[in-house]
Amino acid sequence: MADRKPIDSWLTDMDGVLIHEGVPIPGADAFLKKLRESGKPFLVLTNNSIYTPRDLHARLRRMGLDVPIENIWTSALATAQFLDDQRPEGSAYVIGEAGLTTALHDIGYILTDHEPDYVVLGETRTYSFEAMTKAVRLINDGARFICTNPDETGPSAEGPLPATGAVAALITKATGKQPYFAGKPNPLMMRTGLNTIGAHSETSAMIGDRMDTDVLAGMEAGMQTFLVLTGLTRPEQVEDFPYRPSKVVDSIADLVDRI
Repeated sequence: MADRKPIDSWLTDMDGVLIHEGVPIPGADAFLKKLRESGKPFLVLTNNSIYTPRDLHARLRRMGLDVPIENIWTSALATAQFLDDQRPEGSAYVIGEAGLTTALHDIGYILTDHEPDYVVLGETRTYSFEAMTKAVRLINDGARFICTNPDETGPSAEGPLPATGAVAALITKATGKQPYFAGKPNPLMMRTGLNTIGAHSETSAMIGDRMDTDVLAGMEAGMQTFLVLTGLTRPEQVEDFPYRPSKVVDSIADLVDRI
């Protein structure tokens, strides 16, 4: 850490870092307030592709956390940016919610089930057998397979729910085709996020609660990484991984004075 350049911009995960089961984590409001007052570039990231940045801004605001829309970066936006770079004004068959369909509409993509360039799988609470069957047939007919994120389960008040990664595995089993995941831990999501705020990895930090997504993506993107223990990772689990975060802290509250 002593050899690293000062941190001029911050990226932070949302669930497990700023909020937990719809409740702000102590210190999150102070951290965000100090970031806004400092004028330093920052982004709040989420692998969840269900909501648009405007939706998430409103949801966070109801919890007492003020995050401007332009400071929210989702796996849906990262996926749309990737597709826009790869095949501008292309077409896609989409399984997902407004966060994903809006992001693709905004880059000029046509959403169709007629010979699409891509099948794009995102998060939804209503995965249907019909939609998955159509995705399998389109991929078999030549559509390229893209997923917003590899998370196999997602949280809910009742317990874990099957998520994008689990459904992707089903489609892969049926087609023999592996998807390209645009979200964390792909460092692409970090690098495209940094580009949107004009930041450089050498002077940026990533805060997360998961070793296998947040810390890994931040590390591979060349950033300093902070693991907080308010989410999914327990202290004893850190040693299970062949890589380490730059620093482990109890919560986001411990990083307020670093800004």
